[in-house]
Amino acid sequence: MNSSRSSIGCLRLFATFCKIGTFTIGGGYAMIPIMERELVDKLRCLTREDFLDMMSVAQALPGVFAVNMATSVGFSLRGRKGAAAAIAGTVTVPIVAIVLLAMFFRHFRDNAVVERIFKGVRPVVVALIAAPVVRLARTAQVGWRNVWIPVTAALLIWLLGVSPIWIVIATLLLGLLFWFAYEKRKEGQS
Repeated sequence: MNSSRSSIGCLRLFATFCKIGTFTIGGGYAMIPIMERELVDKLRCLTREDFLDMMSVAQALPGVFAVNMATSVGFSLRGRKGAAAAIAGTVTVPIVAIVLLAMFFRHFRDNAVVERIFKGVRPVVVALIAAPVVRLARTAQVGWRNVWIPVTAALLIWLLGVSPIWIVIATLLLGLLFWFAYEKRKEGQS
């Protein structure tokens, strides 16, 4: 954890997460590259490893990924007040946008231009999600020896419709099993 964290106040956390919430198209996972750029590269309040760890926990917890991530980052940097500030920043602009869209969308939902705009945004969202996956895979040290793990998980979800919950549970159990086997082997060597 970086020592520069103490200089980041709750107002700065609110503003940063407000910016993240404002400029994210596609929600949750599309926020990853913006969060990483703001928190790791610009503010330097998290290392890539810290960011990856927080992201792993945030996606494993129930609830909205963006709020889970804001809670984790805010709490680690400024405690409860930081968590509240980050959450407020994350949800303020999207809530206002949703309310405005709900009020006016019914008037435009059958408009061909609006329909084309939404279809045009979809590939951008896919790219926003794919780019950080590759970067974070490098940080998580996913290489040729263990790339089969995320590929298998993706194929199970996509082709066979296996719930991600079962995959998370299975990987947790396998991780524990490998850890116990490693510890046992280490004890036998000493």
